[in-house]
Amino acid sequence: MMPAPVRACFVTGTDTEVGKTLVSCALLHAWAQEGLVAAGLKPVAAGAQEPPEAQGLYSQWVNEDVEQLRQASSLTLSSQQVSPYVLRTPVAPHLAARREGVHLDMQVMVQAYQHLCGLAQAVVVEGVGGFCVPLNEHQDTSDLAAQLGLPVVLVVGLRLGCINHALLTSQAIAAKGLRLAAWVANTVDAHMPELQNNVQAIHERLQLLAPVGQQVVYAGCVPRLSEPVAEAAATYLDWRGVDWRAT
Repeated sequence: MMPAPVRACFVTGTDTEVGKTLVSCALLHAWAQEGLVAAGLKPVAAGAQEPPEAQGLYSQWVNEDVEQLRQASSLTLSSQQVSPYVLRTPVAPHLAARREGVHLDMQVMVQAYQHLCGLAQAVVVEGVGGFCVPLNEHQDTSDLAAQLGLPVVLVVGLRLGCINHALLTSQAIAAKGLRLAAWVANTVDAHMPELQNNVQAIHERLQLLAPVGQQVVYAGCVPRLSEPVAEAAATYLDWRGVDWRAT
C-alpha cells in the first residue's frame, strides 16, 4: 500500500480557463513554504505543443499547465509523472482522446496519484475543465475525484454567471459524496460589476449548502495579475483553517 500524504486535495473549477493551475501552483508554493515536499498532478491535459527540438515523439508534446505544475512542485518530476495523459488537441479530453486513438483509463490516473504519494508529503490533483468533464464513454472527472476521495478546492472564475456556476458545482461535489473544503475567487473579468458583492454572495450560499458542522473556507480572491505566477497568487491566499482530511 502506498503511504498517504500529509495533505492532498482535488482542485476543480467552475469552468475551463478560470485559474485552476494558478491556484494549484500557489497551493504547492504555500505547502513548500511550510517545509512540505509537495507535488502536482494533472491526470489528463488537453492541448499541447511540440517543442522545436522534438522529433515527432508523442512523449515530447508539452502542455503549459503540466509544465507549470512540474515547476511548482518541490521535487524533480518528469512530465509523465505529473500527467500520464497529455493530448495534443485543445478540446474536451474524451474528444481529444478519441481523435488521437487514446483510451483514458481512470485506473492509470489513480496509479499516478498513488505514485506521487510515495514521493511527496503533499499532493495537489488538478482536474481538467469543470467538475463533470467526460473522460471516456462512461466516466468523467467527478468520478475520478470520487475515486480519490480527497477534499475539494473550488476555483471560481469571477465573471458574469459565476454565482450560478459556483453553486451548481458545489452541489455536484456533494452529490459525489465529497467535501468542499475551500474555495478561491479568481478574477477573470477585472471590470466585472459588483465583484465583491458576488464574492460575498457565493461565500454565504456555499456555507448554507455545506452539511451541518462543516465549514467551507474562503481562501481569498486573486486579482487580475499582470504576471500570473504562483508566488504572486499565493500572497492573496490564506489556507489556515482548511480541513485537509480525506473523505
